[in-house]
Amino acid sequence: MSAVLSFFGAPAVMLARTVRASLRDGVPWRESLVQLHELGGRSVWLVMSGMAFFGAVLVTIANSQATRFVGNVAVLGPAYFELLIRELGPVMSAMLTASRAGASHAAELSTMSVNEQVEALEMSAGDPYADLVAPRVIAGVLGVPLLSALGTVAATLSAATVASVAFGVDGRAFMDPRYVDGWDLLAAGLKAGGCGLYIPLAAAVAGLNAKGGAEAVGEATTSGVVAASLGCLLIDFAVSLAFQLLRL
Repeated sequence: MSAVLSFFGAPAVMLARTVRASLRDGVPWRESLVQLHELGGRSVWLVMSGMAFFGAVLVTIANSQATRFVGNVAVLGPAYFELLIRELGPVMSAMLTASRAGASHAAELSTMSVNEQVEALEMSAGDPYADLVAPRVIAGVLGVPLLSALGTVAATLSAATVASVAFGVDGRAFMDPRYVDGWDLLAAGLKAGGCGLYIPLAAAVAGLNAKGGAEAVGEATTSGVVAASLGCLLIDFAVSLAFQLLRL
């Protein structure tokens, strides 16, 4: 039970401390832009290539199922497009981002913690929450939704291309928005934004609590990535469940 409370409570406490410190000391916007480049610029090719392969695999599986039940995979195109926008695009893109940016954040912060750079920052009248955590949170909230949008586009184009080239059907069916409405876009935005907020917080919890030597850095990096990935899945489930209960 304590592990569950720590999993959910530690990022919440980290967020509260970060907001309080940022309101008191301000946010270093230059560092926020640097972190946005670190998260977005260096993760974009991983997200787009990973989602492109994901779209290709998904349409291959869809073709196998369609052959057995409906006869033509193009029939599944509009439903596939809605599923990709509302569910798979945001969470899969966020998890790919967590595997790269979450590891980077956790490794960098744990190294600073182990080398006593965080203590040195505090002794210099700095605040690690405002100076280190806040820029990463801002970068996550801004960067992950953008990466999710790019990843969704990459998966859609990949699916349309594979459907046209490999299966001889009209690939434009996989870009048919007839089932997509504003609630789908809202759900996708909430998932991407929630994951963008949670990933740097989970990484910061693991990184700033690291104690010891090089082994602690490795453990913190692993813990940060695992926590960020599980958090993305839980956020996806919570938003989906809420929309289902509200019949949206």
